[in-house]
Order: sequence, then structure tokens, then C-alpha cells
Amino acid sequence: MASTVLVVTALEDVTADWVIGALNQREVPVVRVDPADIGPALTFGFRIGEDRPVWGGRLRTASREVELGEVAAVYYRRPTPYAARFEHLPRQQREFATAEARHGLGGVLNHLHSARYVNHPSAVTRADFKPAQLQRFAELGLTIPPTLVTNTIEAARKFAADHGPVLYKTFRGLPRDEDGHTGAIWAQRVAPDAFDDSLTVTAHLFQAEIPKTGDVRVTVVGRRVFAQQIAAPDGALDWRRGDWNELIHAPITVPAQVEAALYSYLASFGLVFGCFDFALTGGAEDPGHWTAIECNPNGQWGWLPDAADITEAFADILSTEGGGRP
Repeated sequence: MASTVLVVTALEDVTADWVIGALNQREVPVVRVDPADIGPALTFGFRIGEDRPVWGGRLRTASREVELGEVAAVYYRRPTPYAARFEHLPRQQREFATAEARHGLGGVLNHLHSARYVNHPSAVTRADFKPAQLQRFAELGLTIPPTLVTNTIEAARKFAADHGPVLYKTFRGLPRDEDGHTGAIWAQRVAPDAFDDSLTVTAHLFQAEIPKTGDVRVTVVGRRVFAQQIAAPDGALDWRRGDWNELIHAPITVPAQVEAALYSYLASFGLVFGCFDFALTGGAEDPGHWTAIECNPNGQWGWLPDAADITEAFADILSTEGGGRP
């Protein structure tokens, strides 16, 4: 019976380390692989044919080896982009090698027969668009903030007039710069008189500012729910912008109606796990006071006070002991 968990992630991934540690304690076989290591440190030979209608063969890393048929679950975390492996090549060769690796190695690893993915990369991609997230929240009956996606001054000013004060948020984080450094643009208030022709250059996301009484991070792993109310000591509009070690956490109960919607949300995108952010506008026992902001389908949770319990939940769902096979 297949029992190995394949962990697809970069070398420096503390979150994956914790889950692997929990699986090791259960004596669940684990193989960790970063697809961008393709080369002498990562080799493979995969086969399919009329006599075997599913992919088989062996995958070898510098320290592990696994037969594809032994893989019961795949923990897809944050692998290094394939392009990083070929940065030294001229552009045409780099793009060719990157595409071949992604479609060849990735094409097999993303379609392992009967393996449970947490989460499948294609599901993560589908669920990673904020407009899709907000629409699904609304379809499920959750409260969402009035939102505008635009590249025109007129639409932005009218929205601000109708719903001000208004916040600006990015759809994605800042990409790496020439030196490999990343950054962030936090949620921020914007004044209507700041809108100018630069809006037309790209898409912008504006939301009505919610008169919130607090923020909540809800981590859902399978059918287990972990919820923490979060406050920044300085009362920052966006709690993510400060020192996360200084954040104040308190466990909170998710209303049954909201919890049911979260299960439905994940199922609709083919997800097993997700990190949801909510703004509270009143008493936590009233579902109407929970305003859904976004869901990160591959979010971080290692900094939360209940990280140890979340780790065990991941180990449960990835191992055969916890029903890792669908």
C-alpha cells in the first residue's frame, strides 16, 4: 500500500520542516524534493504505456529515492521556480529549458495517480485570484467589502465618493528586484484627489474601509479549523506590516454558518487547506460581523500560537493514518 509523502518545496522552508518532523515521528516515509534541483542532484525516469496506464518510475534526490507508485500524498509547499535553475543560460536557452522542465518533470509530479495533493498546484493557481475569491465569498453568503477593480480615474473617484474612505490593496506582492530582494505594499488609505492618469497603466484594487473591531486569521486543514483574533500593538491598519512577534493573539470561535461556508469555499476550488482573513465589525458570535477579505491557498501559519496543532493536522491529512488517500 502506498504510504510515502512527497514534499515539494525549497530547501529553506521552516513550515515544511515542522510537517516533515511530525511525519517522521509517525514513521511515515517522506521524500523532500525541489524540482528546481533538476540535474545531477535530481534525476528521474518515468514511464507510461498500454500495459501501465499511469506514470511509474523512480525519482532520485541527493539523499532519497522513491517509486511513484509509493506516493500516497503530495505536500505542495513553495518550490523554487524552475527558471532559477537556468538563470546562467542565454534567454532563449533559459526559457526553453525552464519550459521543458516544468512540462516534463512538473507534468508528471502534478498528476500522480491516486495521490492526495495538499494543495494541488493547479488548484492553488485557480484560487489565487482575489476577484475570484471575493465572488465566491459572496456566492456563499459571506459578507464582503464593496470592491472596485479599475484603471480609470472616473471609476475610482466615483467609488470613493460612494464608499469612502477607501483602501488600496495590491493583487500580488512585489516581485524580486535585480538583487533578488522582495518587498511588500501594505493596505493603505487613499484620498480621491490622489487619483491621476497613472491609474490607467495597470489594474488597481480599491475597497471600502470596513469599520472593523478586529482581524481574524482562520486556518482550515481538511475538516479542522483553527482561528485566532489578531491585533497589532500600534493599531496598524494592516497587521502584517509590523513585527509579527509583537502581535497579540487570542483564540476565537468561528460561527457555524461561516465555518460551513469555508468548507464549501475550499471544495469549490479543489483545495484541502487555506488561510482565510476576516475583519470583525462587531460581536464574533454574529456571522454578519465577519467580513471576508481573502484566502491564501498556500498561506503561512507557522507564527500562530496554535502552529503545533496545525502541524499535526497536516500530518494527519498527509499520512495514511489520517486518511491521506482520498
